[in-house]
Formats: sequence, structure tokens, C-alpha cells
Amino acid sequence: MDIFRVWRASSQVMTFASRATVVVRPRPEFNFNFHTTSYSYYCSSPFTVSASATATSNHRRRTSSSLNTSDREFVRAIRLKKVEELRQKGYEPYAYTWDRSHTARQIQQGYGYLENGEVFTGVAVSLAGRVVARRAFGKLMFLTLRDDSGTIQLYCEKECLSENQFTKLKSFVDIGDILGASGSIKKTEKDFLSVYVKNFEILTKSLLPLPDKFHGLTDIDKRYRQRYVDMIANPEVADVFRIRAKIVSEIRKAVESFGFIEVETPVLQGAAGGAEARPFVTYHNSLGRDLYLRIATELHLKRMLVGGLEKVYEIGRIFRNEGISTRHNPEFTSIEMYEAYSDYESMLNLAEEIITRCAMSIHGRLQVDYQGTEISLMRPWRRETMHSLVKDATGVDFHEFGNNVEAAKEAARGIFKARSEGKDNSSSLLEACSSVGHVLNEVFEAVVEPTLIQPTFVLDYPIEVSPLAKPHRRFAGLTERFELFICGREIGNAFSELTDPIDQRSRFEDQIKQHNAKRAALASKSKSKSSEESEKANNSDDDDDYSYEITLDEDFITSLEYGMPPASGMGLGIDRLVMLLTNSANIRDVIAFPVLKVQQ
Repeated sequence: MDIFRVWRASSQVMTFASRATVVVRPRPEFNFNFHTTSYSYYCSSPFTVSASATATSNHRRRTSSSLNTSDREFVRAIRLKKVEELRQKGYEPYAYTWDRSHTARQIQQGYGYLENGEVFTGVAVSLAGRVVARRAFGKLMFLTLRDDSGTIQLYCEKECLSENQFTKLKSFVDIGDILGASGSIKKTEKDFLSVYVKNFEILTKSLLPLPDKFHGLTDIDKRYRQRYVDMIANPEVADVFRIRAKIVSEIRKAVESFGFIEVETPVLQGAAGGAEARPFVTYHNSLGRDLYLRIATELHLKRMLVGGLEKVYEIGRIFRNEGISTRHNPEFTSIEMYEAYSDYESMLNLAEEIITRCAMSIHGRLQVDYQGTEISLMRPWRRETMHSLVKDATGVDFHEFGNNVEAAKEAARGIFKARSEGKDNSSSLLEACSSVGHVLNEVFEAVVEPTLIQPTFVLDYPIEVSPLAKPHRRFAGLTERFELFICGREIGNAFSELTDPIDQRSRFEDQIKQHNAKRAALASKSKSKSSEESEKANNSDDDDDYSYEITLDEDFITSLEYGMPPASGMGLGIDRLVMLLTNSANIRDVIAFPVLKVQQ
């Protein structure tokens, strides 16, 4: 179908803007399919050019997905004049309220049975939403209105509106405006269910143009930076956040069905504990002290167990001052839960229960497509120890090394070298490893983790990398800990919780020593480099991983000395779970307002 824009030139800006029309051939009700409702072609530019500029205009649309700055300011100036003129005529372009009787979806579902050309006057409907399409044909105008539920066509006929209202509609309503409309129901001869408008009101006058319909908002950085425009231009984006809300609700229902209660713990903390991660530091003026944004909710939730609450959970934001990637955002959401008188076996079952409930709630089945791969969430999920997975992948049994760290490092170097086509890239990974357990963990993360596509519980981590987990009751040197991996990503982490305050203090002290040793090694390495290399190192996320200080949380140790019951605990990453269930490749697609670099 040929679609042309015919723009008339005028020396008067207001007339020039208000009379802009779109000529559509050969039929007026040309529609794009949007959700389950019709979506009309629209022109986002409310200003005109001569017909001879059509080729140039088409070229611009092919090469640019949005108006440039000068065009935007021109459009804004025109619309500001419209705001001024509306007020001069006694209309307020920024309303206080609008009484709605129906949503677009309710109209679509309730009156779809009408015959073509039929007008139903048995009910008066009133709705509101954003104008996303506008077409004028003499004494007839079609608008497409979108609300939270979908889209509906507004059928605006001059005979059914007062002279002033129809003139107001043609002269002052632009794409992007928020409109309230009331009238009866009509199905057009072209089979489009519409609201036959008897009255309307501009509720909010939009000053900036929406992105071009043919391209939408395709600039990825701008999509994240201006999420509100992204949601207008790409309505499927809003669906992701609806699903996210449903997943969070389903998680709450699942854990509370098992008797857990939700509690709140501090975001600002005196010591950043519960994980090993670089914290954000802030300063409290009244207290005259540094505070940290929490890197985990774990230690305060365990204090609640000490205080007598036996099943607690918290869904909250976590802050880690680390790198940004498709899987990592400095601010993310997790749920942590702790249950007295249980061990990590109970958390295995709870993890399966929560995630399968979420999948059934969203998809109605346990087979999920993720980036072209079918993921089966049918229970039970695969369960393997870290040692056995590494042995299967590399042929090396790290049990055989005992406490011989150097032998383990040499074996790991051979593994890395074989997998990098003869290049030994392992030194930076292995030089700071102080135990066989650390070496094993490095090999697992580099070699095995990316291969764990189907749901897999990795069990029994080395004690050296699990400072908060209880020692394994059968295997020395290991802990009762698991991590859940799906699509090569960690989704969850759980332990039988360490309750011995003496052991916990010793583990914390060892963790601090290891951290400080890594800091010293990196500092020494940095000094040996040239100034140019040092600058690159200072800008590297890897080198900065240990540039912060960690401290021992004495108050948490004190709480354990009062006695914490035997317990298990688990954390699940909600953002990554939403990525899985919405088929989103990038974590920033499931966070409404992700952290971004400062725009230059």
C-alpha cells in the first residue's frame, strides 16, 4: 500500500502545524497489528514540508530512527504555542482527572460481536489513553488510543461533535497527547471496533514527538536511558515489567505458603558483610561515620533467627560496586530466606518449588525457550558435586592433590592452556589462589559453569570459598552448600548455615587475610608495570575487585554467641530469573532503570 505525507507550507507556524494531515491511499483504515487490537499508521512529525521533499523525507526515515535536536525543538515550540492558545480559549491542557468507565481491552472483549457498520447506543463508554495514531479525512478523523490494556480506535465524525470540538480535535490534538473520550460503540465497515466519540478532552498535552513508527526507538542506550519513551514506542517492553511483577508476587506467595514471614533489614550498614563484593561507601553527616550500601541481606536475617523468628525472608535491592555486563548490574534484586532446624537439602526442594511455580504462572508449562534453547524445568533437577563436574569436564580429580596447591595450579594451567589453543592465560586467575579449593573453584568457573544449560544443582563447595557455610558432615574440606545454574548462569546459592561462632570468626579472619593478600599482590603487580599499563590496570574491573577493605562484623559474631539454631538459607537472583522467564538476553532489559555511564 502506498502511503504519502502531504504537507502544506505556511508562513504562520500555528496554522502550519495545526493543519498537518496524512493522506493514505487507497483505504483509510490501514492498520498495524499491535497486541490483539488494531494499530494505525501514524506520522510522528506535526510539522509539514512540501510534496517535492517526499524523497528526502523518506531517506531520512530510512537513515534515522528519531528526530534530530533542531527538529525536536521546532516541534516543541509549535506545541508550546498550542498550549498557550488552548489556555487563551479557556481550555486547561493539563487536566486533574477523568472518569473512566471502560478500558480498551474491556471494549474489545465486550463488543466484538457487533456487525460491520453497526452502532450500539445501549451503553455510554468513557476511556482515556495516549494518542498513538492520527488520520484526518475532511469531516472524519480516526485516532488510535492506547491505555494500559491495549489499543482502541476513536471514530470522530464532525456531525457528532460540536463545531468547536471538531476544530479543536483537528487543530490541537497531536500524536503523544493523552486524551479522554466518551461516546457509544461502533464497528466500522472495515471491521474495526471503535468508540463513536461524542465528547473528548485533552488531558495532557505532549510537547515532544514520539519516535518514528517505522523504526520505533532502536537506539539501545537511549532505550535504557529514557525507559519511559521505550515503553511508549515498544509496548512489549511494558509486558516484561508486568511479568516481572507477577514473578515477584508468585515468589512471595510460594515462600509464604511454607510459613515464611517477610522482614526488612538495613540498606545502610556499618560493615558490608554476607558476601565478598566491593561495596558502595557513603557518609552519614549526623553520625560522622562511613556507612555501606548492603551487598547482601544475609547477616541481618540470621540475626532474626537468633531473635526467635524461625522462617524469614526478604526481597530487596542489593548494591555491589563492580562491573557492568549483560548479566551484572550494580543494583539488583534478590530474595534471601532462612529456615531454622533445616539443612541445605530442604533448600534444594524449595528452589525447585519457587521456580517451577513461577514458570507455570507465566507460561503454563515447564518447558521454557531461552534464546533459541529449550530449557526443561521438569523436576527433579540434576544434582552433581563440584568435584565430579570438574573431573568429567577435564579428566582431573582434584581430590588427588590433597593440600598440594602447586600441583593443583600446575594441573589447572594445563587445563587452561589446552582450552586456549596453546596460550597460557591462567596466571592472573591462579596466582592469588592459596588453596586447592580456590584452584578447583577457578577451574569450575572457567570450564564447567558455561556448560550448565539445563537446571543443575552444584553441590559441596570447598570450605575455602564458602566462609558462611557449615562444614560437610561426611567429607572433610567441603561444605554443605549448593549453587543453582541455568543457562550457564548462577540463579541461586544456598548453605547449611554455619552456627559455631568460633569457627565463624576464624573463617572471617581467613577471608580477610586472603583478601588482603590479593590486594597486596595486585598492588605489587601494578608497581612493576609501566605508567601506561598501570593506568589501564586502574581502569580494569578485574584489578579493582580487591582494591577495597573488608572488616569483620563483630556484632554478627556476638549474635552467634547468643546462639543461632541449626538453619539453612538461600538467595535467588530475581533479575536473572526474570531474564529466563521473559527470554531476555540482557539484564538491563528486565531492570526498568539500569545504571548507565554518564552521557557525554
